[in-house]
Amino acid sequence: MKVLITGGTGLIGTRLAEMLIDSGYEVALLSRSPAKSNHFRSFRWDPSAGTIDEAAVPYADYVVSLAGASVADGKWTDERKREIMTSRLDGLALLARELARPGHHVRGVISASAIGIYGDAGDELVTEDTPPALPTHDFLADVSHQWELAAAPIVALGIRTVITRIGVVLSTKGGALPQIAKPMKLGAGAALGSGRQYMSWIHIDDLCRLFIAMLDDSNWQGTYNAVAPYPATNQAFTEVLAEVLHRPLLLPKVPAFGLKLAMGEMSEIVLASQNVSAAKVLGQGFRYEYPELRGALRALYGGE
Repeated sequence: MKVLITGGTGLIGTRLAEMLIDSGYEVALLSRSPAKSNHFRSFRWDPSAGTIDEAAVPYADYVVSLAGASVADGKWTDERKREIMTSRLDGLALLARELARPGHHVRGVISASAIGIYGDAGDELVTEDTPPALPTHDFLADVSHQWELAAAPIVALGIRTVITRIGVVLSTKGGALPQIAKPMKLGAGAALGSGRQYMSWIHIDDLCRLFIAMLDDSNWQGTYNAVAPYPATNQAFTEVLAEVLHRPLLLPKVPAFGLKLAMGEMSEIVLASQNVSAAKVLGQGFRYEYPELRGALRALYGGE
């Protein structure tokens, strides 16, 4: 089976491509700069210009749509926020346009979203049936909501579509974890804000295994929370990470107002509380390799 990945040179896409190859799939990437991805067959596209290699979609049995500018790179200026939004919507619009044309044999699409859609939900356990947060008050909720709406034209074509609301992805190669671990390795680790806010996380290999399960089994359809079964508060996450890294926690919590001064609106990423249920994924029969935080972090930092 042939899988076409958008955003395939990013953190998740890179690992997913490796694991798909190991599972016997063929993989190709959609990229604005195909020369960068010389390990895999690559097709050129430019979502902002609405251009795509016309051989790309006909290549695929499945499409995994991960493309989107990182929300964690740099402050959220108006220009950056536009880029974060349009990079997601333009890519899906282009895919939907191509999938509406005859001559392809795509039987399923996995489209990324994020648990940011729930906004700051406090201690409430949120499920796939929880309504999106009001987008007027929360940029990440707005991005995630618009991202999911942009997949609706693909659903309307009758193609099996799976929406994955992805939590905090744990990897030592990028994303949030190295940024959290860096000060801790220097002896300056601390919980953020109140420390009571929930972080719903997933080990990157479990996330990729979940994607592969969704490709393999046509019973996966609709929206799923892509998170591990046991979320942790920021305080608990910080304490377990310190233990795994064999570092003391000496500093008091970093106050929320300090984070807002330093990060601006982007502080939403670390201050919002999202206690997200994995029950629907578990109900589909998926089994996590790393269901608990300590095991996940030990697997990632085992040699340190």
